[in-house]
Amino acid sequence: MKGLGRWAAMACAVLCLGAASDPGERLADPAQEARARALFKDVRCLVCQNESIDASSAELAQDLRAIVRQEVAQGRSDVEVRRFLTDRYGEYVLLKPRFSWANAALWLAPLLVVLAGAGLLIRRWRVPPPEPDLTSEESAALARLSQASRSDPGSAS
Repeated sequence: MKGLGRWAAMACAVLCLGAASDPGERLADPAQEARARALFKDVRCLVCQNESIDASSAELAQDLRAIVRQEVAQGRSDVEVRRFLTDRYGEYVLLKPRFSWANAALWLAPLLVVLAGAGLLIRRWRVPPPEPDLTSEESAALARLSQASRSDPGSAS
């Protein structure tokens, strides 16, 4: 039974290391490697789109991991590494984009369009459309009819 537990622990360790576990890719300094691995979880794989580069096995993810490791090895801070990646690939490369008014507008625009449409529908339902003005012929015919109904009250039923 001890042998089975040992194999399960080894299998779990291998799975936890993920796609970027090739020892040749790792940084020599364990602290730098830990920083790089933490950054991997914040960077989107541009091929997989909704997966971090830490979990992806795509070639582009491998290239991005190498870029992050290179930047960390050169002594760049986490903020500088993220800025480098966003300057190069756009803010989409981050799984959690930073707050900006442009991002807020992007997220709120659909809500504003729906609210404006709902407001227009409610306004249309509550306020009846104005009745069109009568033409001169229609006004004359209406005047004749009302004059005729006043002069002959018994003929109307």
